[in-house]
Amino acid sequence: MAAVWQQVLAVDARTSRRIPGRGSYQLQAQMNRAVYDERPPGSLVPTSVAEASRAMAGDTTLSENYAFAGMHHIFDQHVDSAVPRLQFANDDKHLLACCSLDGTLSIMTLSPPPPTVKVTLKGHAGPVTDFAWSLSNDIIVSTSKDGTLRIWNTEDGRCIREVADPEGSELLCCTFQPMNNNLTVVGNSKHHLQVVNISTGKKVKGGSSKLTGRVLSLSFDAPGRILWAGDDRGSIFSFLFDMATGKLTKAKRLVVNEGSPISSISARSWISREARDPSLLVNACVNKLLLYRVVDNEGTLQLKRSFPIQHGSQPLHSIFCPLMSFRQGACVVTGSEDACVYFFDVERNTKAIVNKLQGHSGPVLDVSFNCDESLLASSDATGMVIIWRREQK
Repeated sequence: MAAVWQQVLAVDARTSRRIPGRGSYQLQAQMNRAVYDERPPGSLVPTSVAEASRAMAGDTTLSENYAFAGMHHIFDQHVDSAVPRLQFANDDKHLLACCSLDGTLSIMTLSPPPPTVKVTLKGHAGPVTDFAWSLSNDIIVSTSKDGTLRIWNTEDGRCIREVADPEGSELLCCTFQPMNNNLTVVGNSKHHLQVVNISTGKKVKGGSSKLTGRVLSLSFDAPGRILWAGDDRGSIFSFLFDMATGKLTKAKRLVVNEGSPISSISARSWISREARDPSLLVNACVNKLLLYRVVDNEGTLQLKRSFPIQHGSQPLHSIFCPLMSFRQGACVVTGSEDACVYFFDVERNTKAIVNKLQGHSGPVLDVSFNCDESLLASSDATGMVIIWRREQK
């Protein structure tokens, strides 16, 4: 095991050397615009990600991109206990995981048919609140109200390590540091953030901070230099992350709505050719889905758009669609307390709903696309997981 972690650290060290100095969001947005403006009208932001996304999306309209034909499969192994989070594995079409308030996690495979539960992760003594895939998909970390962080082998379901919260508090959310998967950030019910070295199980010195409330949601920017954290008092904090030491430095605070829990945060470096600024997508129990523009390299946020949904109390989550849409606009997807899944066009001023999926019998808590957007997974408060299939052209 030690040798495995040494290899991980060696790869991370090589990766870190290729990363430039502290990135500027203003500079990033300016460069996107500058290069874009030099191109002929109607052309794309010329990045490798953009070209790859365009090739995968094809020459289709936004409505065509997000037309789903119906249910591909329903998983019910967690029925009677809510499934608060689910996520497809990184760059994978068929591997999906979810966590449940019944204290377990499931890893499911959708191909070859029929879709099946590949392995169940058992060990938590309380409801599982959140989890994250490692970049290579060989590791999952999970948090639980039992006060522990667990590290799992995704092949055989074995628990590699258990890390107890030093305060004995409920752990509510977690995320990997994107450039160094040896480090995980965890949020707890006593308002604390903590960076944990998962190979040693120890806290990182200087990698802790305190919010105004229970830490409910976390998201890094793509380079891993800014971390946003949301709490149950309605605040979003930004932190600067020191790539060399793992130290967190508190930068900015935004009060979205006093007393409204921030249940989900999702960061994106740019959305589409129309929206070239870094952005943050937020669910905040204010009956709206909120889209913010990131305006500087300290994570300062400026509200850009809001979309009406039913969201007053449940821990709802939303996502940016992984393939940026190039013919027109770009989409975000969210769960809702009315048991529906909504697709919104972030650039459409009126009638922003592109699609609405019905089939759940309770509030839809989370949504996740596979890497080519051929499948969408959604989970609800009754424990049902539905796999939706995109209509084939």
